[in-house]
Amino acid sequence: MRKPTRAALAGAVLAAVALAACGVPGGGGDGRRTVTYWLWDANQQPAYQECADDFEAANPGYEIRIEQRGWDDYWTALALGFVAEAAPDVFTDHLSRYPEWVSRGLLLPLDPYVARDGLDLGRYEEGLAELWVGQDGRRYGLPKDWDTVALFYDREMLAEAGVDEAELAGLSWNPDDGGTFEDLIARLTVDRNGVRGDEPGFDPDDVAVYGLWLEMNGGWAYGQTQWSMYAAANGWLATDVNPWGERFNFDDPALLETVDWWRGLIDKGYMPSLAEQEGVQSSDQLAAGNTAMATNGSWMIGTFHGYEGLDVGMAPTPKGPTGERASMFNGLADSIHAGTEDPEAAWRWVAHLASPECQRVVAEHRVVFPAITEAWEAARDAFAADGIDVGPFTRQVTEGTTFLFPITDHAADVAAIMEPAFEAVLSGAPLDTLVRANAEVNALFGP
Repeated sequence: MRKPTRAALAGAVLAAVALAACGVPGGGGDGRRTVTYWLWDANQQPAYQECADDFEAANPGYEIRIEQRGWDDYWTALALGFVAEAAPDVFTDHLSRYPEWVSRGLLLPLDPYVARDGLDLGRYEEGLAELWVGQDGRRYGLPKDWDTVALFYDREMLAEAGVDEAELAGLSWNPDDGGTFEDLIARLTVDRNGVRGDEPGFDPDDVAVYGLWLEMNGGWAYGQTQWSMYAAANGWLATDVNPWGERFNFDDPALLETVDWWRGLIDKGYMPSLAEQEGVQSSDQLAAGNTAMATNGSWMIGTFHGYEGLDVGMAPTPKGPTGERASMFNGLADSIHAGTEDPEAAWRWVAHLASPECQRVVAEHRVVFPAITEAWEAARDAFAADGIDVGPFTRQVTEGTTFLFPITDHAADVAAIMEPAFEAVLSGAPLDTLVRANAEVNALFGP
């Protein structure tokens, strides 16, 4: 997950007072009412364009202009937009981001609109709506989807290695020897002489196929799809409380020994180095035959299954020393910029995005799991109709093995400190690099 520069964020702070003109429920003029909407996932744009078309058909005189930016550019563009008075009326928001926008007065509280229109917050998957209530007790987003993490693998490579797919549902992991999970990773790793990672003569310096891919993007300051599932299954908690924690635990021995094991996969030749994975995507590497497995989020299901000639399977994360498996749980929402010129129009669009009508459309496109329970179940069924069992992702929710993405203030500064610290550790720096970085992070919250 790449973050805006501190300079850009500082500029946003200075501009906040001028930009934060909070709106109240009310009507607009009789002319055409245009709402700009930003999102970062190109795979989701067709679904939301269909929602926009439906909204415009039902609301003559309204126009929804959707703009999509890649994750790498999205947050920087948004921060600069706040400064330059060019921010969208409505945008897809992230749990790690909205506390900072709230503290700067950049988000419109939605409570008056929710109360006025009697919007039913109970229709969303349990706990999602509450995540968007700030420390001030006001609501700053309506849920749009949720996600968990699981393991993607190449079925053909498993068969060649003599591995039964059924074994993956019962994998275990520990930080000492990696458990049956590391056994599998080693078995699926092959050097350029055809020797597997669990066979004599394996060359870790000349690998043709890695057992597990490393991809350092999409939230890796918190290890969302990289290491958090192992650390949590080892008893690690990211913060003292969540949401609104003020002490991070990147110095916890449960995390340190997890990261030590994880980076050890690179030394053993089972996982690519930091340099090798730079600028590439794990799904591309699986499709190219460069890796046998990759951990990633449920938003990537369609992508992994979209490659011609690649037979993809999915499995849940392994159980850890706690006796349970684990997955970070994240839920996105749509927020309204406090400086929007037409808060009523923006609200009407947000309400539609969060409605059963729009979320059913999103479900039919089977890209993500919508926030409304009946809609994500429809997405599950749509995947199943195509022969794709998404149980490895949904079971984390139904079995209660998820843990919440850290919701705190200072998210950009936390990432600016922790990302280089993790990069250094993966490149060979001592583990106490994370201890020192954690002290710097906690200093952001005061003594």
